[in-house]
Amino acid sequence: MTTNGDRPVAPRRMSFGVLVAPFHPVDENPTLALERDLELIEWLDRLGYDEAWAGEHHSGGWGTIASPELFVAAAAARTRHIRLGTGVVSLPYHHPLMVADRMVLLDHLTRGRVMFGVGAGVLPSDAHMIGVEPMRQRAMLEEALDAIVLLLTREEPISIDAGWFTLRDAALQLRPYTRPHMPLAVASSASPSGMRLAGKHGAMVLSLAAFAPGGLAKLRRQWEVAEEAAAEHGTSIDRQGWRIVLPVHLADTREEAMADVRAGGRRLLVDYFKNTLGRPLDVDPSGDGLDGVDAMIRSGQAIVGDPDDCYEAILRIQELCGGFGGLLTVALDWAPREKVLRSFELLARYVVPRLQGSLAGIERSQRWAAENRDAFFAQSATALGSAMAAPAAGAPRA
Repeated sequence: MTTNGDRPVAPRRMSFGVLVAPFHPVDENPTLALERDLELIEWLDRLGYDEAWAGEHHSGGWGTIASPELFVAAAAARTRHIRLGTGVVSLPYHHPLMVADRMVLLDHLTRGRVMFGVGAGVLPSDAHMIGVEPMRQRAMLEEALDAIVLLLTREEPISIDAGWFTLRDAALQLRPYTRPHMPLAVASSASPSGMRLAGKHGAMVLSLAAFAPGGLAKLRRQWEVAEEAAAEHGTSIDRQGWRIVLPVHLADTREEAMADVRAGGRRLLVDYFKNTLGRPLDVDPSGDGLDGVDAMIRSGQAIVGDPDDCYEAILRIQELCGGFGGLLTVALDWAPREKVLRSFELLARYVVPRLQGSLAGIERSQRWAAENRDAFFAQSATALGSAMAAPAAGAPRA
């Protein structure tokens, strides 16, 4: 994605995908919930979606994928085309050599379909259980990613003593399948650290800030931070690799879509974000007409409506941030299962082609045929009349 002054310019090909955090209520069968996550990615593969990313969580009950690498491996065996990413590996929880080795193995097993997303770790309860100090997590993320990039790009051994990890004459015995390595992505939320790290390494960005209150308004400045970091480190960063992460639910009408997600959305806000994570809500989840889902939609934290609503909302976000390369829909159990699958189908059928430009030739051809239909019909009628008047082949002459 590039820009022309302050006006966004359409991406070369806008990408669409899903972020499977996942978010599942704690009162249902967790094995079946994971199976539904895999079935969803299979469905998106058939619908032609570009990407699926899987998160890493170790506490809180709602997110049960402890190893995005294992989940990606399972999804890879059940899909053919969709690219699969770790969204994200929490690097402060792992030794960099082990992470690099696992990602290179996935790169080979998927024949280059894997993407490597990293973050500092989002849940304080995860960090608490393994003794990671929250104040150190962002610095640890940068130290680990710096080391992993060296491991992926250099064949000679490297040695690093970062205090919390050590590399001694370390080298990857299996080199990446994708050269120089699989795509890198850095998660970015409220702080500028993720954008700075993405700029430093010329990486993709997974912008989770859009999911937070007031996050959309900060996106333009956040991208500037990434560009400044790229200039400082002599790298380049491309808006084509910028992914905006948002909840999306579509139905045939706006009213139906809102009815689908109100109860489930309220439960997500209250039971998970407020009562489990302790995050204050700037919305009223009481259900009295100012409920949390309504407020999320008004503030741009979610897209809920019909396909036209979704198309217009994406254009507004493009304008607001100056242009981005892809939309990741957050997978949520906030509507009945069949409605969730239908939502992704509506997005693929009626929104994606308008934003990827795949309808232009079809629409142009239809307009051309319609504009010339009278002439074409007259020619066809003349040809048919001539054929009807001509003697049949092989018929005897009078």
